[in-house]
Amino acid sequence: MNDIGVRDAGVTEVDVVVIGAGQAGLSSAYHLRRRGFEPERDFVVLDHAPRPGGAWQFRWPSLTYGKVHGMHALPGMELTGADPERPSSEVIGEYFDRYEQRFDLRVRRPVDVHRVSEGPDGRLLVETSAGVWSTRALINATGTWDRPFWPRYPGQETFRGRQLHTAIYPGPEAFRGQRVIVVGGGASGTQHLMEIAPYAADTWWVTRRPPVFAEGPFDEDRGRSAVAMVEERVRQGLPPLSVVSVTGLPVNDAVRKAREDGVLDRLPMFDRITPTGVEWDDGRHVEADVILWATGFRAAIEHLAPLRLREPGGGIRMDGTRAAADPRVHLVGYGPSASTIGANRAGRAAVREIVRLLEGAPAVV
Repeated sequence: MNDIGVRDAGVTEVDVVVIGAGQAGLSSAYHLRRRGFEPERDFVVLDHAPRPGGAWQFRWPSLTYGKVHGMHALPGMELTGADPERPSSEVIGEYFDRYEQRFDLRVRRPVDVHRVSEGPDGRLLVETSAGVWSTRALINATGTWDRPFWPRYPGQETFRGRQLHTAIYPGPEAFRGQRVIVVGGGASGTQHLMEIAPYAADTWWVTRRPPVFAEGPFDEDRGRSAVAMVEERVRQGLPPLSVVSVTGLPVNDAVRKAREDGVLDRLPMFDRITPTGVEWDDGRHVEADVILWATGFRAAIEHLAPLRLREPGGGIRMDGTRAAADPRVHLVGYGPSASTIGANRAGRAAVREIVRLLEGAPAVV
């Protein structure tokens, strides 16, 4: 490991740079610590968010901790005794804060990473708003929250109402008495609809494909199957799919009631947006005050562009957590490791591979 930590012409040398301090980044930092890496000397964690909590800190207030499904504890420290009625942004933000302090991870924030490029002596240069780091290995754990996907449709710029995305969803009361179109067939779309319906004058649900509702428990076999499908895509260099696109929408009592009440009656995707609503080619139209785009996110990896890791298919071809084109670069929380439990496992796997890389051992295939 690097025991110098020298600064030369404004460049700080470390063995590992971790970009992002959400679940994936903190898991990776924890496993680095377990393997004997010291923060600030051997590795550094850079996070552009203003405070601990990863993307959770930006979630809407009505998403209480009790409504969160699939939040898995970070390695080495359980989240216990949380009030299910408190906003998840507060509960998980405080948990991440305690975690960083307990394991002395010394996350630097707010730090914006501008670009990662080839440096001298086989190192990578990480250029940021807080200086430049030279590193032997990189763990990219930037997630997707910073890249909301806004589809484009004819007439979109003419709409006189409000358009907003899940990334800035303010909670259901902001839609009181309004006519709302929710676009998107994922978990966020259904959650928004079920929350907004009691407040809105009317709601419509529009999706590109008919939604698939998955009855029964999300057991280990279904989980393995979903991960395998996403893993195969990133192995081919294709952009990863969302979890719901693979698993279907989980059905619970709230979803059943919403379906019975007609809240989750789906319309096919409209063909154009008008100043007062949306239209279909068959002559149908809907008048609306708001279009809420629950259309998902894309991986926030633009800063890696100088390394030319993208494949013709648009994604980064992966071998486990390693970028197939560059064994120094690991993507944690990307593709099959996008879930919280997946990020924990991927953080451990990435650190294991990085230790082998730094020791000069061949990568495990």
